[in-house]
Amino acid sequence: MMKNYSVSDIPRRDFLKMSMKGGLLIATTPALLTSLNGCSPEAAMQQSGFGIDPVLLKKVIAKALEKGGDFADVYLENRVSRQIVMEESKFKNGLYGISQGAGVRVISGNKTGYAYTDEITEEKLLRAAEVASYVARNSATTTPVDINKTDRKSFITVERPLEDIADSQRIEMIQRANDAAMSYNPVIKMASVDYYDEIRGRIIANSEGVYLQDENPLMFFIVQTMSDNGKARHMSRERLSKHSGFEMFDKFTPEQVAERAAREAVAMLDAEAAPAGMMDVVMMNGWGGVLVHEAVGHPLEADNISKGIGAFTGKMGQKVASDVFTMVDDGSIPNARGTINYDDEGTQAQRNVLIEDGILKGYMTDVLSAKQLGMERTGNGRRESFRNIPIPRMTNTFIDSGESDPADILSSTKKGLYVQSLSGGSVNPVTGVFNFTCREAYLIENGKKTKPVKGATLIGSCLDVISNIDAVGNDLDFGPGICGKGQSAEVDAGQPTVRIRGINVGGSRS
Repeated sequence: MMKNYSVSDIPRRDFLKMSMKGGLLIATTPALLTSLNGCSPEAAMQQSGFGIDPVLLKKVIAKALEKGGDFADVYLENRVSRQIVMEESKFKNGLYGISQGAGVRVISGNKTGYAYTDEITEEKLLRAAEVASYVARNSATTTPVDINKTDRKSFITVERPLEDIADSQRIEMIQRANDAAMSYNPVIKMASVDYYDEIRGRIIANSEGVYLQDENPLMFFIVQTMSDNGKARHMSRERLSKHSGFEMFDKFTPEQVAERAAREAVAMLDAEAAPAGMMDVVMMNGWGGVLVHEAVGHPLEADNISKGIGAFTGKMGQKVASDVFTMVDDGSIPNARGTINYDDEGTQAQRNVLIEDGILKGYMTDVLSAKQLGMERTGNGRRESFRNIPIPRMTNTFIDSGESDPADILSSTKKGLYVQSLSGGSVNPVTGVFNFTCREAYLIENGKKTKPVKGATLIGSCLDVISNIDAVGNDLDFGPGICGKGQSAEVDAGQPTVRIRGINVGGSRS
């Protein structure tokens, strides 16, 4: 049975679950700051360093291919992370995590063997290579190329390294966000702030001679607010996430994040039940791009294409969308949440135009699917951690900028729905059928955004929706999320303001 893929805007429950993988609970209030400060970044990096001789990696690759196979690689990873949570104006807990391990993969034809270990020792690595090699027994042998340090472009810069930041500074950012949210309006009754950062180190070596090593930071900052006027409540959420050092807060202040969350919570208190039926929909720039991430992006990932399933199979070079629609996946956008430098197989990240002016131009591939389809690797082989094999995944995926003025798009829409924020959704990658919940939406009446409405759901199929987009704005923006496809991955979804002429809206109005 085919599982649906999903994407979300990092709700707190998933945020906590994700943060705790491989982590250790080290502090709860009231001793939060003291306990966190007891775990110095320098000590953490000493504990999690690789200390791996490239000669050993060459030996592991040779072991992986000794029974046969076309390709083998070794992936080593360590993560050092911190998370601090404030709820109801009180610090609730702190998490400090160290996660480290390695995986060995062998590809033989269409088969993949994979084994991983939490202990990075010669004995454990060679054992993982031996287990992974079973898939290739009795197949033709491949002689691995000697590994050499490989150059790749980097798209992530750091001005204020996370290891230099005192936890008192992290706590200050959280407190500032909480204070801004709670003082925004008297109807804001509760706020929660989740702070998370990590430094992930990787080493990738493979039988083609590639040897890569990097270390990149990632920051998440999430503010949720709840409004209550005695008649209604609304829970809002605003997220900020970058591959960045602590300078992220110099460019986007915690007050800005909190005030955006509080604005929505106040605005939606007066929401009426949404109407249902086919209607024109104008979607605001930014996180609205999650719709095409789900509805179009997943069906363009090449693992399904290589199996001959999915809405875009066999349509390369054909018209699949309206003339104004261009869709891109780009893992090289500087410091963006989905940016990767190179993927978890070592392929350079790049800008991949998937659909251009309505014509299907490409799919997103990893090593295996590129081989199966006879295509180039696009730098989309990603994995959640060393415990997972890489599979084709999106990075920063978006509808490219158009030529229309966003105000003109709205004013020329006589009646419909204006969607300002989506909570997330899911898609069946075979049929392309999707559904999305609107968290913040308004009626469009005579070309103007009017009453807020609640309970609206967007339902449709990928080919229909991208064929019905007739206006694309010039105001491209992005929103961060977590993409689920058996494994989780950090992504950005983006779009300018767009208009869809006729989409099925499920409403709550009786």
